[in-house]
Amino acid sequence: MPSMLDGCTPWPEEFVDRYWAAGHWRGNTLDNLLRGWALQYGPRTALVHGATRLTYAQLNRRVDRMAAGFRLRGLRAGQRVVVQLPNVPEFVITVFALMRAGAVPVLCPLSSRGSEVPRLVQVTQAVGYVGPSTYQGFDHTAMAADIAARGPFLRRVFTWEAPGEETPYGGLTTDPSGCQYSPLGSIDAPPEPALAQSADEVAFFLRSEATNATDARAAAAGTPLLVPRTHNDYTYQARAAAELVSLTEDDVYLAALPADGAFAFGGPGIVGTLSVGGCVVLVEGPDPAVCLPVIERERVTVTTVGPAVARRWLDARPAVRADLSSLRLVQVSGEAPLPRATAERIGPAWGCRLQQVFGMAEGFLTLTRPGDPAEAVLTTQGRPLSPDDEVRVVGADGRDVPDGEPGELLVRGPYTLRGYYRAPDHNARSFTGDGYFHTGVLARRAADGGLVVTGHLADDRVR
Repeated sequence: MPSMLDGCTPWPEEFVDRYWAAGHWRGNTLDNLLRGWALQYGPRTALVHGATRLTYAQLNRRVDRMAAGFRLRGLRAGQRVVVQLPNVPEFVITVFALMRAGAVPVLCPLSSRGSEVPRLVQVTQAVGYVGPSTYQGFDHTAMAADIAARGPFLRRVFTWEAPGEETPYGGLTTDPSGCQYSPLGSIDAPPEPALAQSADEVAFFLRSEATNATDARAAAAGTPLLVPRTHNDYTYQARAAAELVSLTEDDVYLAALPADGAFAFGGPGIVGTLSVGGCVVLVEGPDPAVCLPVIERERVTVTTVGPAVARRWLDARPAVRADLSSLRLVQVSGEAPLPRATAERIGPAWGCRLQQVFGMAEGFLTLTRPGDPAEAVLTTQGRPLSPDDEVRVVGADGRDVPDGEPGELLVRGPYTLRGYYRAPDHNARSFTGDGYFHTGVLARRAADGGLVVTGHLADDRVR
């Protein structure tokens, strides 16, 4: 098996063999899968954003040409590129194009600013940055220029122009530090032959969300915790989640949560929907005044929201009048079960099923099932996605606690990381000797095997 990117922790060989034998890992890269989806679903609509509509064939062609354009501008296999874009088609095109060019996207929340992004560039040694010129009043290009002037890594900046944003940035320029600036829309070249790539390699990086004191201390010290997601593990996660919620080519998924996050991108999210030939509708925020009319107009069938957004959408009616009868499933992702009163409102208000889910950038995902009793759907966050997810709930002494008692959630499996990127000291604290990940999440097992997340660990292991 080829070695992973330097600074990443591979799965032990016995687990690799197990996940291949089970059919979880299948050896295809995400960008190559897109080629197959384009052949299978070519004329179907893949992406919608406002008045913009792209078919699968158009999406794949744009990815092909942008990948060649990136390579023409000097990006090479294995190099890291920070991607900081809102939920627009360019986000999906860019991420797939970078992977097709052999580069490794580092997905960065749009809310990250001048203190966080430079650290991300430093840790990953990112040579490229893709972001808006300016967005909602913040000058991302000026931020990138400051990073380039202060460090040796960033040398390519690709700027996306948000409609309506006034920007002084135009064509190709180079600053005194040697950093080159190009409009993202100009990154276009005749497609090249496909690169030979391994599905064992890192497809992209996600940023960890601080869930315990260890993570919080690392973030406070200025060290971003990065989760390497391989093609094998992520395609499995998205495919398995799509199967679990019975996604088909007739489904329309609304990406209302940030596309750079664990749920909207692959839980099943954007990748899972594209894998079955469905349609992905992108909106740049969860405002009910925007989202509810979009659900009506595009006949959205599936979406994912957080508990607070679910309440906002419920409370917005009847002020925001919209026909939501197309909805069949709403996933609610949170660090604790929905308040029961809110959970009970969703079905009657929207005429759809509720699915409670819990997950993290690190990979582990639980979901309630379509056939679960109502009580389980209302009060738990479901069972692990994979039959090969291994879960322990342990007390302060590290021993497993009886079902029903709270303890820290420890997990390992075919889509859960084995180590953060370039973080050996942190990894020594965050993983057991046999590879279980200390999530820092407090949970208990319900009688049906479902998990109920009850809080977060005040982690004393670093004191």
